[in-house]
Parts: sequence; C-alpha cells; structure tokens
Amino acid sequence: MNFKTDRSKVSGLGSAKSGASHWFGERLKSVALIPLTIIFILVMAPLIGKDHNVVIESFQNPFTSISIILFFLITFKHLEEGLQVVIEDYVHSKGKLLFLIIFNKLFCWTFGLTAVFAILKITFAG
Repeated sequence: MNFKTDRSKVSGLGSAKSGASHWFGERLKSVALIPLTIIFILVMAPLIGKDHNVVIESFQNPFTSISIILFFLITFKHLEEGLQVVIEDYVHSKGKLLFLIIFNKLFCWTFGLTAVFAILKITFAG
C-alpha cells in the first residue's frame, strides 16, 4: 500500500527517513540528562559560597570534571536539537529558517564549548 500522492511521487517528495532516529536521540539525551543533572546539583550546590581553593580542589577530581563536562555537552546538544525542531515547525520563510538554524547551532556550540573550556581550565590550571 502506497500512501504517497501522485504529485509527491512525481516531485520525489516523501519521508526523509530520519525522523525516528532524531526522535530516539532526543529521548536518549533526555534520559542521560536525568542522572547528570542530579550529579551536577549534588556537586555544585555545596560549592556555592565556598572559597576558590575548595572549588579548584573539587574539580580536580576526575569524576566531578568528567560528569560536569558531560552534563554541559549533552545539555547544549539537546538544546540545539530541540530548538531546531521548534524553528523548523514555526518558521516558514526559507531565509529566516536558514539564518535561525545557523544561529542556533553557533549559539549552542559556542556556549557548550565555552563551558567545557572553563571546566578544563579550572581542572588543569586552577
């Protein structure tokens, strides 16, 4: 049984066959963020208001640094993919769509990598 219209058959339009993997990736990142968010809160909450040396000492633990880096990388990738879906659904002008998707990627990657750089600098340089 074929569900394509005659026009879509001629135009070559149809499923891009990437929706299910995108959907599954979003759900996987959501599930991964649950324990990472808990770890982030458990690590960062006690450090609020502490001395600089205590914070440096805390981040020199590899588990702490890797967990916080993973938290930021997955958070910003999840944000990027989620915002892209919203942009694709609600922006209909081709020019605006392209601009917003590029801006979204640049924004998320810039802040994600900045967070990772800051954590690595704290971990290794103090």
